[in-house]
Amino acid sequence: MSFRLTYATMYNPPEEMHARFEAALAKVRKGLPATHALYIDGKDRAGAVTEERASPIDRELKLGRFPLAQPDEVDAAIAAAHRAFPGWRAAPLAERVRLMRKVADVMEARVYEIAAALVLEVGKNRMEALGEAQESVDFFRCYADDFESHKGYEFDLPNDPLTGFVSRNRSVMRPYGVWAVIAPFNFPNALAAGPAAAALVTGNTVVLKCASDTPWAGHLLADCIRDAGLPPGVFNYIAGSGAAAGEQLVRDARTAGMTFTGSVAVGRSIMAAMAAGRYPRPCITEMGGKNPVIVTERADLERAASGLLRSAYGMGGQKCSAASRLYVHEKVADELLARIEKQVDAIRIGDPSLRENWLGPVVNARAYENYSRFVSQLREGGATFRRGGNQCRDGALARGYYVEPVLAEAPADHPLWKHEMFLPILMAQRFRSRDEAMRLANDTDMGLTAGFYGAPDEVAWFQDNIEAGVTYANRAQGATTGAWPGYQPFGGWKGSGSSGKAIASAYYLPLYLREQSRTVVD
Repeated sequence: MSFRLTYATMYNPPEEMHARFEAALAKVRKGLPATHALYIDGKDRAGAVTEERASPIDRELKLGRFPLAQPDEVDAAIAAAHRAFPGWRAAPLAERVRLMRKVADVMEARVYEIAAALVLEVGKNRMEALGEAQESVDFFRCYADDFESHKGYEFDLPNDPLTGFVSRNRSVMRPYGVWAVIAPFNFPNALAAGPAAAALVTGNTVVLKCASDTPWAGHLLADCIRDAGLPPGVFNYIAGSGAAAGEQLVRDARTAGMTFTGSVAVGRSIMAAMAAGRYPRPCITEMGGKNPVIVTERADLERAASGLLRSAYGMGGQKCSAASRLYVHEKVADELLARIEKQVDAIRIGDPSLRENWLGPVVNARAYENYSRFVSQLREGGATFRRGGNQCRDGALARGYYVEPVLAEAPADHPLWKHEMFLPILMAQRFRSRDEAMRLANDTDMGLTAGFYGAPDEVAWFQDNIEAGVTYANRAQGATTGAWPGYQPFGGWKGSGSSGKAIASAYYLPLYLREQSRTVVD
C-alpha cells in the first residue's frame, strides 16, 4: 500500500487495512487463552507465579495467564543484561544499527497481529492499535538512522597548541550499562519499543517491565527482538507490579539508567531513588499532562471541534497528551460547544475490535470507578454537564468498562482543572481576552502538549507564550495528540518531563550516553 499510516492519517485508511486487521484478529482470537512467559537471557522462562487476565472489552474474554516476576526472576534479568553489556557495547556501530533495522522488519511483518492483541488487551480501537504497532516499528528505524547519521556521536577536536608534541583530542559518547525501561499501559508496545530501541542502539543492554495491565504487549515486543537475532541477555523482559518488580529494578545497583513513563508521583519517586546511592544515575521520565486548548473568536470552529473530539476522547482520554482543558472565547463558545456536542452524539461506543465502534472501554475497574468519582466531584463542584456522565451498564457493555465521554463547563476554581484524570472528560471554560486564556492555560504544574485554534497571525503569540513541550495549531487531526517519530518530537516541560529533551528528537539518543574526553599525546 502507498498509504502511510500515522496518527494524523489514520482517519481515512484504505479498505485493505481493515481486511488485513480482520484476518489478524481472527488468528489472534483463535490462540486465546494462552500461557505467557518471561524473556530472560535469550530464552522464554516460565514464571513461577502467574495470574489470569481478562480483556477490558469483555471480562468474560480470557486473554491467558501471565507471569508476575518474583525477586529471583528480576535478579536473573538484571544479571543477564549485566553480563551481556561488555560484548554489546563493543559491537560495531554498524552491527547494532543492522540489528535494530532487523527488529523493525520483524515487527512490521507482525503489525496486524500486534495491533489485534493491543485491541484486546488495552481496549483501543483498531486504528489506534494499528497506529501504535506501526509507531513501534518506526522508533527502531528512526533511532537506527539517527545513530548512524551522527556516527555514534564521536567527534575529533582540535589538537592542543603544543610545540614538540602532537596532542590529539577527541570526544566520544559511551553507553552506561544496564538500562531499565518501565512502560505504561496506554502505549505498552510503542513506549516500550521506543526507549528500548534508543538504549540498545547506543550500546546499553535492557530490562523491560511493562505495566501490570498490559503484559502481553511487552512479550510481543520481546518475541520480535528474539527473532531478530540479538545476542542473549542484551534484551530481557519481565512482567509484574511496579511496587515489586519495578521497585527492584530501580533499587538494584546494577541498573545504570532508567526510562519511565507514567504518573508524576511515581516518576518523581523513581527520580529520587536514581539520584540516591553511591552516585546519581540518569533517569528519563515522561510524567503526564493536563493539556489545554485555546480557541479564539477567529478560529475555524469545525476544525477545532474535530481536533478537540479526537484528542479529548480518543482511546477514552487515556493518553498523557489528551486534551482535558478547553478555553474558548465567549463570543464563539456556544457555537463551538454545540459542534462538539453534535460530534459526541455521533460516537459509537462498544467493542473496539468492531469497525463501527470508535470508543472502547477504559482499561480496568479502577479507571471505571474513578470515572464515577470524578463525575460526582464535577457535579458537586457546580459543573454543567453538556454531554456524558454515565457508566454504560446495558447489554454486552455491562461486561466491560465502558463510559460516556463527558463535556462539562466547570467553575474556574474547580480542583479538577489541575488533576490529570486520564479519562474521556473535557472541561470547558469561557474567556474574554487572549491574555486571560494564556494565563489559564499555563496555570498548571505540567506542560506536555497544548493546542490552539485561531487566525494565522495569532499562532506565533500562542507558540511564544504557551508553556508546553509539544504544540499544535489549527490541527483538525488532533488538538493535542498525534506525535509521530520523524515528524513531531514528543516531550514535556515543567512537571511533565525530567530532561527537557523530546522523544524521537535530534537530542534524544545522547541521553542514553555519557561523554568521555580522550587526549593522546604522540
